Amino acid sequence: MIVDFSTPRKKPSTEAVLPMINVVFLLLIFFLMTTRIATQAPFAVVPPVTELESQSENTPVIFMSAEGVLFFEGIEGDAVLGLLEPRAIAPYPLTLRADAEVSAKNVAALLARLRDMGITSINIVGQNG
Repeated sequence: MIVDFSTPRKKPSTEAVLPMINVVFLLLIFFLMTTRIATQAPFAVVPPVTELESQSENTPVIFMSAEGVLFFEGIEGDAVLGLLEPRAIAPYPLTLRADAEVSAKNVAALLARLRDMGITSINIVGQNG
């Protein structure tokens, strides 16, 4: 009888590591494809601060439709500009609530007319539909 005292051979592992490596690489590729890498600003940017709490009920608000038609206190059209007196609205900034579809040309023309009237403090607010 022959007795073998050498170290026994290791049996091959039944657990395969290759599928786990495949899953890790698939996850890595998924995160690389879905991640947006943000670029850093070249200088410090301070976002604007809202002043909703400081607005008064007396703040005059002009509405502008998508076609450029003005509306203010029940008056519609260019007659609105006749109601605005810079001395009467001076303590409060004028608020312009413009429709999202209004053209920039119409807004710029209105701002120029208001400036010529002496109204220099204007807040422009977009109208959410």
